[in-house]
Amino acid sequence: MSFEGQEITNPVFLEQVSSLNPAQRQAIEVTEGPLLVLAGAGTGKTRVLTTRLAGILLSQRAWPSQVLAVTFTNKAAHEMRERVANLIGGPAEGLWLGTFHSVCVRILRRHAELLGLQSSFTILDTDDQLRLVKQIIKAEEIDEKKYPPRVLTSIISRWKDRALTPEKVSTPASDFEKAAYHIYGLYQDRLKVLNAVDFGDLILLCLKLFTEHSDVLAQYTTQFHYILVDEYQDTNVAQYLWLRLLAQGSGNICCVGDDDQSIYGWRGAEVGNILRFEKDFPGAIIIRLEQNYRSNAHILGAASGLIAQNAGRFGKTLWTEQTGGEKVRIQGVWDGEEEARFVGDEVEALHRKGQSLNSMAILVRAGFQTREFEERFITLGVPYRVIGGPRFYERLEIRDALAYMRIVIQPSDSLAFERIMNTPKRGIGTSTLQILHQYARYEEIPLTEATLRLMDTDELRGKAKAALEGLLFDISRWRKQLETTPHGELARIILDESGYTAMWQADKSPEAPGRLENLKEFVNAIDEFESLPAFLEHVSLVMENTSGTSVEMVNLMTLHSAKGLEFNTVFLAGWEEGLFPHPRALGEAGGAGLEEERRLAYVGLTRARERAIILFAANRRVHNQWQSSLPSRFVEELPLEHTERTNVGGHSQPFRRRASAPKLQTIQPPVRSLDKKEFQVNQRVFHLKFGYGRVLSVDGDKVEIDFDHTGVKMVMKSFLESA
Repeated sequence: MSFEGQEITNPVFLEQVSSLNPAQRQAIEVTEGPLLVLAGAGTGKTRVLTTRLAGILLSQRAWPSQVLAVTFTNKAAHEMRERVANLIGGPAEGLWLGTFHSVCVRILRRHAELLGLQSSFTILDTDDQLRLVKQIIKAEEIDEKKYPPRVLTSIISRWKDRALTPEKVSTPASDFEKAAYHIYGLYQDRLKVLNAVDFGDLILLCLKLFTEHSDVLAQYTTQFHYILVDEYQDTNVAQYLWLRLLAQGSGNICCVGDDDQSIYGWRGAEVGNILRFEKDFPGAIIIRLEQNYRSNAHILGAASGLIAQNAGRFGKTLWTEQTGGEKVRIQGVWDGEEEARFVGDEVEALHRKGQSLNSMAILVRAGFQTREFEERFITLGVPYRVIGGPRFYERLEIRDALAYMRIVIQPSDSLAFERIMNTPKRGIGTSTLQILHQYARYEEIPLTEATLRLMDTDELRGKAKAALEGLLFDISRWRKQLETTPHGELARIILDESGYTAMWQADKSPEAPGRLENLKEFVNAIDEFESLPAFLEHVSLVMENTSGTSVEMVNLMTLHSAKGLEFNTVFLAGWEEGLFPHPRALGEAGGAGLEEERRLAYVGLTRARERAIILFAANRRVHNQWQSSLPSRFVEELPLEHTERTNVGGHSQPFRRRASAPKLQTIQPPVRSLDKKEFQVNQRVFHLKFGYGRVLSVDGDKVEIDFDHTGVKMVMKSFLESA
């Protein structure tokens, strides 16, 4: 074939090209000038990118060293390198293909001396970065409790993502930002002394190199005849500026991405980078890949109808040549426990019909939601894996909480005592711990007993001794409360009075809110058992249920972890207001946050090939209190013709569409309605969970009730009875 005037005879490449659809083929043949390929979910993005790269090399439009291809993960870079090698008949030696960070390291090693570094500079990981910030805080005599190192480190990282060196940071407004700004300058100075950089510096220092040394920038803009970028919608400000500088040379930049799958705003990604591509690169060609090779027509129709509600997007409509297929099922359940039972039963039924466990996935919005599914799978004996994070009871905060419960139940549990002794920080250092261990080994007694005995001696002194004495007193007091306090309530008391909950509340790192949610779910789990010892025994059995014995496993993960994956069957759990969209995202980013949450829902739906099942619970326990839950607004936005809807009682039920949603030109399928239940203002009613109450207002299927004992709540009409 002729590729931009150059004849290519490679049979593997020609076979690949012949399998492309017209839009895909256009995307590989337009090689000159700026090009944006809007690649919808399942439209063959990687195939287009690798075929385009191979075509450039085979047509000899550029040598491998004259092509720069960047992506976000090592896995994606490795896959792209393998595919290109297969298409061209061998490895492309000299090709600049890798992650943003790996390419920047390669550049910085060459020119380190221009930035005051040696080429052998060290790259710090997050733990080293945190340790260095702590050292600076201590040297500056800054109150670590008032200004937690993790928070300051997080602020510095965000500044670097926005390409802000200490000189470019605008005058900080709050005391916290002033402290972070002060630490930032000292931190950067210290890095230079150590001949070290962190991950944020890899992009930032490259920008500094290019802007302060025009000859170096010219070297690379001249070298790279073609630039290819994967997942462009996930770039942050620093990466965006870096790419723009490099594209000044040939202007041949091809960015592949999907504005509808931009879901990482919380870690610096700017969806605006892809939306303003035409403005940044005048004369840019935009090609839309809309033919989907993954999902059936109903899944695509539902996903397209949902994402159409977003204003900040280019706009495209996915379609498929597939016919038939199952509609998206929307299943209402009573509570989280029934949600887990329903999914477990469906998984077993599908497995009996021959579907592999590996081809099924449960996607949740928040990590704490995995707990009930994990326990249900353990009960059923269904093997599972948690992708993108540890299992619920293996998480750091849960192991810490378990250690507190264990030491209250079992005073001889030295491992638990050692784990919680200085968590949160109580001023108990290594030397104190060595004394305790030495005495415990000598007397052959548990660590707690050794600590108790040393309270009457002078081996321990000062702050450490006072802290240990207080901790022993608290443990003794909590142990006495076992007889009088409900075990769920006692767990909350222990976590609060120990300062463990407050420790995570004060932590401003991105992980802290999730850890707090997991702790609340931990307390919920305890409440389901007859006693604290029974719960701990259950957890021990859960921890012993290892996953290494089976090849096939159900996949359990958050929606964020699912990006880039696909499964035959996808269960989308917890689609309720107050959970999804996540209130934290709405609170921090408002309308932009809602649009990103909707993109997250779109990503979840488009992971499914054959079957997508959305679940919402009528009742959800939040902060250990039952709340009546309403279906997520995203459920209402799904086109009716692509969905089958079943409520808690197993009846079909119509869902009201929001007035703001566009009208879809479809014929609504017939639905069986529930027995009509009509309620009047001031009428006395009864709800199984919340008891008796009086009607305040009626809004369609929703009724606002002032319950006698639980206050005002909004509930679904179908759960009420006349009193």
